[in-house]
Amino acid sequence: MSEVMIRLLLRSIWETVLMTAASGAISLAAGLPLGLLLVATAKGGFAENRPVNAVLGAVVNGFRSVPFIILLVALIPVTRLIVGTSLGTGAAIVPLAIAATPYYARIAEVSLREVDPGLVEAVRAMGGGRWHVVREVLVPEALPGIVAGFTVTLVTLIGASAMAGAIGAGGLGDLAIRYGYQRFETGVMVAVVAVLIVLVCALQWIGDRVTARLDHRTAR
Repeated sequence: MSEVMIRLLLRSIWETVLMTAASGAISLAAGLPLGLLLVATAKGGFAENRPVNAVLGAVVNGFRSVPFIILLVALIPVTRLIVGTSLGTGAAIVPLAIAATPYYARIAEVSLREVDPGLVEAVRAMGGGRWHVVREVLVPEALPGIVAGFTVTLVTLIGASAMAGAIGAGGLGDLAIRYGYQRFETGVMVAVVAVLIVLVCALQWIGDRVTARLDHRTAR
């Protein structure tokens, strides 16, 4: 591989990491509260509100049902409105974050639902409000699952960011398409695949270690 290609590969790695990190942070900041709302407003929840839960569930399911490549194209006007362009790494963060938020919200919801309801009732019996339930019970008890789910979300975002390269988002996907596929440079394609595998494995390993440290059932 030539020096120019190495530089392009390094730049593409940075763009992929940037897209994944930024959209992942947004999905965490928006998806976790959304997951909490889904749990709280569900039937039997500590803030039960079935109409709100039905609307939130429909919105989440609606976005999750749209294939990412279609969502990517459909959100071009929104991306232009927010970023000013539909091309480049910054523009790709918008659809990535919008796609990842409902995905992570459902994962967080599953983890939060696994918290022992008896703990919630105990806090409420002692006079704890809704914020105390969230802060003292739900999030701490579900934290291992929340972290594990966030790891899965980041891994999914790496693959989605590569897919975004098909419409000029930059990153490893763009490099693989423009050079590996269109110019038939097999070495570039192999390098991109190898880097993606390394990124996913490294991210999963870190996520597994953090989850194990947080899980009081396995922590030593």
